[in-house]
Amino acid sequence: MEKRETMTKNPPPAEMPEDRTSDMAFLDHLEELRWRIIKGLGGIGIGMIIAFIFGEFFIDKVMLGPTDADFIVYQLLGIDAIDLTLQSRKLPGQFFTYWGTLIVVGIIIGSPIFFYQLWAFIEPALEKTEKWKTRGNTAFITFFFLLGVAFGYFVLVPFALQFFTQFQISTAIHNDFDINEYFSSVTMWVLSCGIIFQLPVLSYFLSKFGLLTPEFLKKYRRHAIIFCFILSAFLTPPDPVSQILIAIPLILLFQLAVFMSKLAVRKRKKELDKAFGDA
Repeated sequence: MEKRETMTKNPPPAEMPEDRTSDMAFLDHLEELRWRIIKGLGGIGIGMIIAFIFGEFFIDKVMLGPTDADFIVYQLLGIDAIDLTLQSRKLPGQFFTYWGTLIVVGIIIGSPIFFYQLWAFIEPALEKTEKWKTRGNTAFITFFFLLGVAFGYFVLVPFALQFFTQFQISTAIHNDFDINEYFSSVTMWVLSCGIIFQLPVLSYFLSKFGLLTPEFLKKYRRHAIIFCFILSAFLTPPDPVSQILIAIPLILLFQLAVFMSKLAVRKRKKELDKAFGDA
């Protein structure tokens, strides 16, 4: 009788409902994503601190370097350059340009940490992986982003700046550009190239998960070439020489995307064959 009363007073714990378990798992994922974003932004913050410490170098030599006709890239590319005159037509113009430069440089410097934190959250949902593999994929993503940034700064920016600097509809009009317009244009060109150069990365991972095939890319190769010329015309001034010089690397980038797709499909096939063989 006492034993029955004890069981009545202390019933066995009921199983947690399945929907509540899924809700807790979803909240855990949100919490992890929050911390990943915070850590990634922390990496960008570290980059901004580095940019602040070396602020004079990044402003005078990097950001304002292409405004000087003696900029070494002009000599390497064979561009007949002239000095670019900048003016600050707004009261806080130089202030916003200074901090804007630090933010952009901080994003570029801190991008490896941000990419790592973001990919470390995404990749486990796609496949089981080790920590070294996540680092390798992060290096893969970061390499092409920085390669695009370098291409934008050392190739696209010099051609575009000198075209707009030397273009005149009348000798009575002088090209004195606002510093905010200069900063926003250079930033857009550089970061756009960094994003565009993620094409091989995107091709590799989409092909690895069966969402893209090299045959599909080959089928639309001609369309891609036309798109590369259209994109180069959008990114560059209306100068045929600069448009061709920008379009050719974009076409090579597409060819690299086809090659990366082949590698990913081959690797995926080996993994599937191994999985079915073990089964």
